Amino acid sequence: MRIIDLHCDTILKLWEENGAADLQRNLFSVDVEKLVNAGSLAQFFAIFVERQDHTKPYSAFEAMAAVFFNELAKNSDRLALARSADELEINQGAGKISCFLTIEEGGVLEGSMDNLRAAYQLGVRLITLTWNYPNEIGFPNSEWRYQHDGLTPFGQDVICEMNRLGMLIDVSHLSDQGFFDVARLSKQPFVASHSNARAITGHSRNLTDDMIKMIADQGGVIGLNFCSEFLGASEISRVEDMVRHVLHIMKVGGRDVLALGTDFDGINPQLEIEHIGQIGSLIRALEQAGLTETELEKFCWQNSLRLIRDVMG
Repeated sequence: MRIIDLHCDTILKLWEENGAADLQRNLFSVDVEKLVNAGSLAQFFAIFVERQDHTKPYSAFEAMAAVFFNELAKNSDRLALARSADELEINQGAGKISCFLTIEEGGVLEGSMDNLRAAYQLGVRLITLTWNYPNEIGFPNSEWRYQHDGLTPFGQDVICEMNRLGMLIDVSHLSDQGFFDVARLSKQPFVASHSNARAITGHSRNLTDDMIKMIADQGGVIGLNFCSEFLGASEISRVEDMVRHVLHIMKVGGRDVLALGTDFDGINPQLEIEHIGQIGSLIRALEQAGLTETELEKFCWQNSLRLIRDVMG
């Protein structure tokens, strides 16, 4: 079974290690060896910048992106940059795993459309519009008090420009009203790269059934998040809770909306599935829960690939 994972924070881990760890083999949840064992077709690597820790967040993004590109160069026999479905298929033909560069925290743009275009030129193809704090684009879903606050005027312009450029708009972390603004404004399908179902686990980071339906109706996808806090009451990220979210999201949005968005290396390390190479444990559990081979293929990679092609080309 091939897989596409829409979100991990491994580059931040490597940047924090300052050269003491690399992507070839490490103690984190994602490395080349684990990706190969998982049957990875593509991995989305987020550049996460803690906005409050950096006076120049775009410069911090560039520094972390340099780590990403350095790791691609060091592992060029197994990894390659991808900016579209066409490039993914070229990489696949060469026996390489595609690596998509993303931004987690739209505050990195510093309210500048020039920075958005520069990030695109660098290779970024997905932006998670907010993280846990308000920024120039909009408001987060980290606290319920922001749920009625929508996109700013700059945020609305960002949606239009990302549509024009062919970039994936990611609503994970975005306030409820911000989500509805994206659904109203975007002319392209959009993604919740690492989010679960609020009806199963009542966390503000998760999606309501109405949101799930909107993403599905507009041709987007939802990446299943492995964070225990968004899965259920257990402190451990459990496969049985993942299955509950998968079944609910498929029931509400259909089998074309679900994807993988593990959030590996950005979540509590108490995990039943400790790394990407163990993803087969989830696949087997979903088989036992009644998913067909077609549904599993859609979940693991086909839905994500369809979205990549629809938006990026």
